[in-house]
Amino acid sequence: MLTVDIIGFTAATCTTVAFVPQAIKVFRSGDTESLSVLMYTTFTIGVALWLYYGLLREDAAIIVANIVTFLLAFSILAIKIRNDFFTKKPPQS
Repeated sequence: MLTVDIIGFTAATCTTVAFVPQAIKVFRSGDTESLSVLMYTTFTIGVALWLYYGLLREDAAIIVANIVTFLLAFSILAIKIRNDFFTKKPPQS
């Protein structure tokens, strides 16, 4: 494996692993109140574009990292949308 590949996989691992604690917290608690739907929408689109870019370049580090990150981000976004738009909240007094 080339040094550039090691750097790419190390960077991909760091950025993907950094996202995991947020995903675990949302999956366990279901709490997305403090998350921005606009931010997660934009982030998920960005990750999908990085994945597409990696596919076009045939870059395994970019592809693997962004598949994992996309699945996590999309899941969080889906929970956020469900919580914000499809879950009835009690009226505030």
